[in-house]
Amino acid sequence: MEITVDNGLANIVAERFDAGVRLGEQLAKDMIAVRIGPDFRMVVVGAPSYFKRRERPKRPQDLTQHACINIRLPTHGGIYAWEFERRGRPLKVRVDGQLVFNSTTLRIKAALAGLGLAYIAEDQVRTQLAKGQLIQVLDDWCAPFPGYHLYYPSRRQSAPAFALLVDALRYRG
Repeated sequence: MEITVDNGLANIVAERFDAGVRLGEQLAKDMIAVRIGPDFRMVVVGAPSYFKRRERPKRPQDLTQHACINIRLPTHGGIYAWEFERRGRPLKVRVDGQLVFNSTTLRIKAALAGLGLAYIAEDQVRTQLAKGQLIQVLDDWCAPFPGYHLYYPSRRQSAPAFALLVDALRYRG
């Protein structure tokens, strides 16, 4: 088994991979998809020390007045616009800040250091939130979305070993 980790949206057929993993909202229509994880959501967090100097944002548009820790993803052609949703209404906000990372770990460390607000998957900061090291804001704008799925071409003849892998990874929550 060979596993390649890449934040880009690879073409698994052209690159001759047996399967790929993507968020449910990023799946191509002509692929077979098997859920391998629960829904999750992105949240906006900052350190208590950051909020001693700044008022907490009340709506996503307020983020333009904050130091935000930006994300650079290869699939988005540059800086990622933070995505929100409330009452079924989606909203994307382009935020400003002095820091840009393509690493979740570095975004979390920068937020913990009080350098700005970070947009992070909630499960990756659950411990820091529980300990009070980070404070979550804009909670009512952070809607859950489909979690990770294993996907593969529908025309693929799967080997018994591949079928076992799919069954082992299948989310049963």
